Amino acid sequence: MTQTSNNTIDKVRVNLGPRSYDILIGQGLLANLPSLFSNVGKATAIFAVCDEHVQAQASLVAKGFQNQNINVTHVVVPSGENQKCLDSAAKLYDQLVDSHADRKTMVLALGGGVIGDLAGFVAATFNRGLNLFMVPTTLLSMVDSSVGGKVGINHPKGKNLIGAFHQPVGVAIDIDVLKSLPDREYRSGLAEIVKYGMIMDADLFSFLESNAAGILARKPELLIKIIRRSCECKAQIVSQDEREETGLRAILNFGHTFAHAFETIGGYGKWLHGEAVAAGMVCANKVSLNRGLIDESIANRMVALLKAFKLPTDPPELSSAALLEVMRNDKKSVRGSLRFILATKLGAVSLFDDVTEENVKGVLSPLN
Repeated sequence: MTQTSNNTIDKVRVNLGPRSYDILIGQGLLANLPSLFSNVGKATAIFAVCDEHVQAQASLVAKGFQNQNINVTHVVVPSGENQKCLDSAAKLYDQLVDSHADRKTMVLALGGGVIGDLAGFVAATFNRGLNLFMVPTTLLSMVDSSVGGKVGINHPKGKNLIGAFHQPVGVAIDIDVLKSLPDREYRSGLAEIVKYGMIMDADLFSFLESNAAGILARKPELLIKIIRRSCECKAQIVSQDEREETGLRAILNFGHTFAHAFETIGGYGKWLHGEAVAAGMVCANKVSLNRGLIDESIANRMVALLKAFKLPTDPPELSSAALLEVMRNDKKSVRGSLRFILATKLGAVSLFDDVTEENVKGVLSPLN
């Protein structure tokens, strides 16, 4: 742990050899990034990308770099999942060219998952790769998309189909920004934290159950604890399977095969990602139940926890045929054959490649 002002900062290390980096978690971090991360001060220029809702926070970050005589180009992107597209990436490329960006320019992504994925993809591909620094401002991006190096944009036929692995040089998580996060966005992030409990940490799951009210109230000490533990879980997986080559990293996609289909067919942005993941995890547990992999008590506990966090537990009423078509294009699929991450007990999941389309259709009707 380190300190800034009077606040303690927690640190999680992502061990990836020469690509290793730190995730700092605390309060009051945004104005002090150059001093907290010595490597970011080596950039000669910052290309800061944020969405329209966090311009004040972006200005605070920019001022810290400008005080170190580092030039900052500040670009504001409209909010919304529909910004994760080739057109938006092309506009950022143009702005990088106009700002005379070179290999010593660092892209700083400040915002939610959309900004992190979009700006990260641009960083990975401009000039064959620029350094990337992540400043997530939503709970979901803090515990998921800002950590692990996956960046990308959407294609009309599937979410995140165009992308790359591009690790950041650092991640700064300032929980103060969560004070103004809309309730729906905040709850969306809780779904990914529930996921970590389901896939690898039964104690975290129990902690969420016992502290649901305080977590909904955004108590700082609880937030830091669950964010840190989520980052530790993801760092542990990413350090062992950075590029999804051993199959271990695939467990992070628990509920996501369903969720990405819900988002693609329902329209990007109609459901927030965490909302789709919540319903997707319930569908995945229903498949596990039907196969006799888990007890009904586990499925019921997860539904109860998701409801406590005011998240959806029923799939949207969409065409099963259309959803299955998207699932065949899922990144885990092999030659169109469906593969799913399914729970085998609380805190453990496995990859299954023998789930039939009939199995999937059977859980796509609204669940009780």
